[in-house]
Amino acid sequence: MKPLFLNPPTFEDFDGGAGARYQASREVTSFWYPTWLCYPAGMIEGSRVVDAPVQRLDLAGCLAIAKDYDVVVMYTSTPTLSIDTTTARAIKAQKPGTVVVFTGPHVTIQPEETLRFTAGAVDIVCRGEFDYAIVELCEGREWERIQGISFMRDCKALHTEDRPILTDLDALPFVSQVYKRDLPIEEYIIPHFKSPYVAIYTSRGCPAKCTFCLWPQTYSGQRMRTRSPQNVYEEVKWIKENLPHVKDISFDDDTFSADRKHARAVAELIKPLNVSWVINARANCDFETLKIMRDAGLHHVIVGFESGNEQILKNIKKGVSKEQAIQFVKDCKKLGITIHGAFIMGLPGETRETIKETIEYAKRLDLESIQVSLASPYPGTEFWEQCKREGWIASENYIDDTGHQMCVINYPHLSNQEIFDAVERFYSKFYFRPKYIARSIGKMIVDADVRRKLLKEGKQYFEYMKKRKTAQPAK
Repeated sequence: MKPLFLNPPTFEDFDGGAGARYQASREVTSFWYPTWLCYPAGMIEGSRVVDAPVQRLDLAGCLAIAKDYDVVVMYTSTPTLSIDTTTARAIKAQKPGTVVVFTGPHVTIQPEETLRFTAGAVDIVCRGEFDYAIVELCEGREWERIQGISFMRDCKALHTEDRPILTDLDALPFVSQVYKRDLPIEEYIIPHFKSPYVAIYTSRGCPAKCTFCLWPQTYSGQRMRTRSPQNVYEEVKWIKENLPHVKDISFDDDTFSADRKHARAVAELIKPLNVSWVINARANCDFETLKIMRDAGLHHVIVGFESGNEQILKNIKKGVSKEQAIQFVKDCKKLGITIHGAFIMGLPGETRETIKETIEYAKRLDLESIQVSLASPYPGTEFWEQCKREGWIASENYIDDTGHQMCVINYPHLSNQEIFDAVERFYSKFYFRPKYIARSIGKMIVDADVRRKLLKEGKQYFEYMKKRKTAQPAK
C-alpha cells in the first residue's frame, strides 16, 4: 500500500507539527519539521510527506492529495485531536477504503479512548514509535501481527503486544533526504535560528525526570538511545553537500547534551565540515563540553529554565538547580553561545510571588530570547496525574478557537486568570526593559538583515498579543 504522511491543517501559526515542542499558536511564526513522520516515509517506496500548515494547504487541498493514497498517517496531539479527527472523517468520506492511522503521544496513552472518539474515521492507532509498524502495515502484514498498534474489531478494542523501543537508530534513513524530496525547506522558520534550517535527531529519549515533559514520559522514553557519531557525521555531510543553502542544523533531540560523551564525539567528527548548529540542552552541561561543541560550530542552545523558584524546580523534578543554571549561562556567554530560554507559568507551587521571582530571574540571566508557556498537564505525564489527583484541572480545552494556549490549571490560591495574565506580563517585563531595547536597536543599526527580522517579529508579536487578549482562560 502507498502511504501519505500528513501533518494536517490546523490554526494559523500553530506550532504543533510532528516533532514540535509546543502545541499552540505562537507569538512569532515558528515551524518545526514533521520529523517523526519522515522516518518511515524514507523507508517506503511511493510515500509522500505533506505538511499542511507550512505548505499552506487547507482541508480541500489535503483531500485532493490523499485520494491517490491507500494509507494516510497523521500525527495528532491532545489539543488538536478534534480538528484532526475532522480531517480523518473527510478522508474516509472521500475514499472509504483509505486506511487512516493516528500517531503521537496522546493516542499512545489513550488508544482505546481515541478509537472510540474517532469511530468511523480512524482505523489504527500506533502506540509509541511507529517507524516499522507503518512499514509492516504497508507491506500487507495482518494487523494482529503488527506490534504496537490498536484497532477496533467487533466493537472491541484490540491491542497488539507492545513494540520494543528502537535501539538501532543507524538503520533509519536520513530524514534530511525526505525533507529535500517532499518539503519546502525555505518555509521552515524558527526565529532564533538562522534561516533556512533543517532539524534532525541524533538520539531518542531523555533520561531526565521532569514531571511535566510530554515526550520522554509518553513517547520517546526516558532511556536515551543514540545514533553512532559516524552516522550523524554522514547525514551532516550529506546536508552540507546537497542542501548548500541551509544555514543552520538543529539537533532536535529531547536533550542533545544529556550524553556528554556522545555530544563530544559528534562535535569532534563534524568539526571539519564547518557547519553552524543548534541544540536542545539542559542547564547543567559543563564548560568543557560546551567549548568542544562551540569549537565545532555550535552557536545557539535552547534551554528549559522553567522557573526561577528553587522549590518549584524540585516540585517538577527538574534535576537542575538555579545555581547550576546561572553558571551555565555564564559559561555560554563566555564562549559566545547564545541562549533561547523556555519558561513555564503555573507549575505546582506557583504563587504571585514566584511569578515575580521568575520574571526577575529571567531578566538577570539576560538571555537573547525567551518563550513563556502555560503549564499544561498532558495525559500520560506525572504532572497530569498530580493535577487529576488534586483537582487542579479546570478544563480539557487546551487551546481556544484560534489555537492559542489556554490555562487549564486552577489552583485554590492562584486562579487560571492570574496565570494566564502572567504570560503577557512576563514578555513585557523581559522585552521592554531598557537594556534589551538598547541592545536590539544596536543590532538593527549595524545589520540591515537583523533590522528587517526584528521589525517583522515585533509586528507579529503585537498582533499575537492583540489576539490573545480576546481569549480567556479555560473555564
